[in-house]
Amino acid sequence: MKKKIFGIFGPILISAVLLVIFFFAPFKIDMGSKRVLSNASTSMATNVLRGNAIKNKAIGSKDYIPFFGSSELSRISPFHPSVLAEKYDRNYRPFLLGAPGTQSLTQALMMQSMGENLSHKKVVFILSPQWFVKDGVTNDYFNAYYSELQTYQWVSDLKKITIDDIYLAKRLKDFPKVKEDKRLDSSLNDIISERLPSKSDKQYIDLMINMFSHEDELFGKIGMVSKDKAIEKAEQKLPNEYNINELDHLATEIGQKATSNNSFEISNSFYNKRLKKKLNHLENSQVKYDYRFSPEFSDLQLVLSQLAQENAEVLFIIPPVNKHWSDFTGLSQEMLQEFAKKVKYQLTSQGFTNIADFTKDCDTQYFMADTIHLGWRGWLAADQRIQPFLEKESAKKPSYQLDPSYYSKEWQLKEPSKIK
Repeated sequence: MKKKIFGIFGPILISAVLLVIFFFAPFKIDMGSKRVLSNASTSMATNVLRGNAIKNKAIGSKDYIPFFGSSELSRISPFHPSVLAEKYDRNYRPFLLGAPGTQSLTQALMMQSMGENLSHKKVVFILSPQWFVKDGVTNDYFNAYYSELQTYQWVSDLKKITIDDIYLAKRLKDFPKVKEDKRLDSSLNDIISERLPSKSDKQYIDLMINMFSHEDELFGKIGMVSKDKAIEKAEQKLPNEYNINELDHLATEIGQKATSNNSFEISNSFYNKRLKKKLNHLENSQVKYDYRFSPEFSDLQLVLSQLAQENAEVLFIIPPVNKHWSDFTGLSQEMLQEFAKKVKYQLTSQGFTNIADFTKDCDTQYFMADTIHLGWRGWLAADQRIQPFLEKESAKKPSYQLDPSYYSKEWQLKEPSKIK
């Protein structure tokens, strides 16, 4: 009888034990092959962004430069940074860290998880105005890229509570998905009270880190689709020699052909799929949009703190909004200039002085591919700042002076006109 019972339930029990051993044992799986890292560098896969094994290996190497951003990174054209780096055999390859909906809070947790892999690295950070809406990152976008592994790792690594930690703990508690985790919620409450997490919470968190790390190693490549074929196809449209005048002429030519079915200089496919049937509803739909007052400014401060801690050198790129489109929707270009003034003040006042502000290029022909994403001439203009920043040795190392007042509601609601 016992043999029959074991014959039925034994395999299930053994599988369960092996699964527990796999998830909680201290061994590691090697995810750092050159092919895996190459595929991951352009995939923008959610598992790569939320995990550590692949992206940290890449960023810790000399081969890849982290490009933080959001949806603009996913649009491959002949002038995309990954295409230009490959075509002209640059001494760097972008590792794309972003996707539609990734904003400062997600990026800060990603950076924190990189630790010393980010130390003294050069970084490109694309800072989109549309992140800075009234309530900051939406719950859906936060949930899509939220990483238990990276959050647990931050809590576990704490040795002393800082103002950065207190702000992050408070901010995470704004999201129901985080508060559902009772042990983590308990730890966040301790951090807010300037206490390290309790011993029992810490033990639980360390156990979960081990489990999530093995999960990352096992499933990290799932959904990882390389953009190599799209990049190779885009490369074929470029001349063999990098000549800025020739490339700008080509970008204009491609942009003109790609935006032939509308008066907004928006790519034909985007216009047909996303806008054409909705034009009546979209006219004057953004009159009340305002990017000057948002918790995103304080979320950005988390990013700056992490970059400063690792002595990273950063180029910030601020894209414009297509003026043809903003005129139609009523989005104020004057408001966008005030946003740019405010965010640039936050950056420069703390020593982040490498800024490529393109917000005034809102009506430059074929600068944008659609309503808010850099296009043919836009990426080429960005490359004129990216290439020298990444390939030339900096004259002097950055010196950062962080100001915790940027975590305050007062700063989030500060009128740009009152900034001197």
